[in-house]
Amino acid sequence: MKAAPVDLATGELVGERYRISTPQPATPAAMADVVRRLVEHFEWQGPLGVAFPAVVRDGVVSSAANVDKSWIGTDADAVFTEAAGCDVHVINDADAAGMAELRYGVAAGRKGVVLMLTFGTGIGSGLFNDGVLVPNTEFGHLELDGAEAEERASAAARDRDGLSWAEWAGRVDRYIDHITALVSPDLVVLGGGVSKRADKWMPHLTTTTDVEVARLFNTAGIVGAALARRHEPSP
Repeated sequence: MKAAPVDLATGELVGERYRISTPQPATPAAMADVVRRLVEHFEWQGPLGVAFPAVVRDGVVSSAANVDKSWIGTDADAVFTEAAGCDVHVINDADAAGMAELRYGVAAGRKGVVLMLTFGTGIGSGLFNDGVLVPNTEFGHLELDGAEAEERASAAARDRDGLSWAEWAGRVDRYIDHITALVSPDLVVLGGGVSKRADKWMPHLTTTTDVEVARLFNTAGIVGAALARRHEPSP
């Protein structure tokens, strides 16, 4: 779990990211404590956006593929607001990353269908049509080669299976082609931690889909969370 203040005029982080290891198990109480510590580190006061790896509707979590199952049905806005001592708005992490790339990154000004994919522990997805978000798509759970896509093509799967960059890129290629057959994106933006090493695997992609690496790299989620918080109406 990581945080940083964001300059929303430029999309740049104000100072270095501060990171604390995700607690195991990643329960609401444990993750709320980490959010509290992150806020205290920056001595932050004011609105706070949180990018969260799950389906989030009106602040309430309704899936838990990569966090503890006790999150399902939990009001994450309320849990983190109490822990942080400031007003918190929670959004799906890939949706947040996509919002940042559409505002400040490689998708800025792009019309049509833009698909953001983030590769990490799982695969997150954010879908936009003419800049309008279609929230909580969860394309990482599509079937790919007989398993969920994130079991085959996430960054964690590359590490787990000991794949070379070229071998992993082959799986990503098949995954992109599979999604392209379903939603016909005009642009696919690839983000997550592996985006910082795009030179190792992007040259191995053969998909004919227009693909770009995220300009904000792995900071897109933080920037998008801040952007979503700014546009959230006051209670």
